[in-house]
Amino acid sequence: MDGRAPRIKNRAPAAIYITAEQLLREAQERQESAFRAPKQRVEDFEELHEYRGRKRKEFEERIRRTRGSIKEWLRYANWEASQNEFARSRSVYERALDVDPRSIQLWLSYTEMELKNRNVQHARNLFDRAVTLLPRVDQLWYKYVYLEELLQNVPGARQVFERWMKWEPDDKAWQAYIKMEERYGELDRASAIYERWIAVRPEPRVWVKWGKFEEERQRLDKAREVFQTALDFYGDDEEQVEKAQAVFSAFAKMETRLKEYERARVIYKFAFKQPNQNPR
Repeated sequence: MDGRAPRIKNRAPAAIYITAEQLLREAQERQESAFRAPKQRVEDFEELHEYRGRKRKEFEERIRRTRGSIKEWLRYANWEASQNEFARSRSVYERALDVDPRSIQLWLSYTEMELKNRNVQHARNLFDRAVTLLPRVDQLWYKYVYLEELLQNVPGARQVFERWMKWEPDDKAWQAYIKMEERYGELDRASAIYERWIAVRPEPRVWVKWGKFEEERQRLDKAREVFQTALDFYGDDEEQVEKAQAVFSAFAKMETRLKEYERARVIYKFAFKQPNQNPR
């Protein structure tokens, strides 16, 4: 060796260019194909027992190393369920809940496992525990009431909604409760829910929804009472009247639809009156 750089015999451009991305992709494909585990066939109960024992040992080793990984717990629990070992699957889920009892993913996966295998009462008990521990997680309540209604247990769904409403959830939850009562023709119950909703959240949009609901069911006196109560609630303070324009507009439009033009005129006059002028 004389230390000189090797001579490049062919300086012509390559016929095919290979990018770094191609090289990485080919390497990954080769690696995936090289390390794909072969399918196992279990011939008898003894082999099945050995297979399950081996898998459990692997899962236990993984969760020992990564105890806080919910993904590993879920894999373990769902594998046990796939073996129809539901008691073992529940045991794994319960151990996982000891690690992270506030994991929504865990509760949902646990209840899904029970429902998939038609263990309805187990699922009910889980939802009850979940909403007791996490009452501000609307997703759990929605799943719970959906389950009860799916089972045609309307009184049970109503009880769940009643528990939920005590936490004064957002507007969508109140609307879901009202919609359920409407589906079963329980319009008086729906009206009572509107009254409770407005007590919790006296916003213009809620007054308007309630008034329209009563109008649609042809309870016009009740609709007028709702709008008049809203008018009294906001009073004659200029700032409050400005805030409630949507309510007054909806009230006047209802009277116009009913051809009560004089009533509509009075409402519009009150809505756009000058400050410090008392309504008649």
